[in-house]
Amino acid sequence: MQVMDVIVEILKREGISTLFCYPTTPIIEAAVKAGIRPVICRQERVGVDMASGFARTSNGRPVAAFAMQYGPGAENAFPGIASAFSDSAPVLLLPLGHPRDTA
Repeated sequence: MQVMDVIVEILKREGISTLFCYPTTPIIEAAVKAGIRPVICRQERVGVDMASGFARTSNGRPVAAFAMQYGPGAENAFPGIASAFSDSAPVLLLPLGHPRDTA
């Protein structure tokens, strides 16, 4: 079992059925295999805003999740994270995909 499969299994056990994500994250394939619907965005801030809106409309049950690229992707997500925080929207952020050769 791969690490991404374990992460997706935990998400599924927490009741997450939709994963908002940026296209470079390695979790997308594992999410599809586990029956979690990926919603792809083209910019990290927009992805966090989509997850935040989902969390607010579902009353935080389940928690919304957004998977992004590590480093610059996480930095681009900061405005959306600040907005979700100020709205008290429960959003799980997953900065993934650090290359193994530089880890």
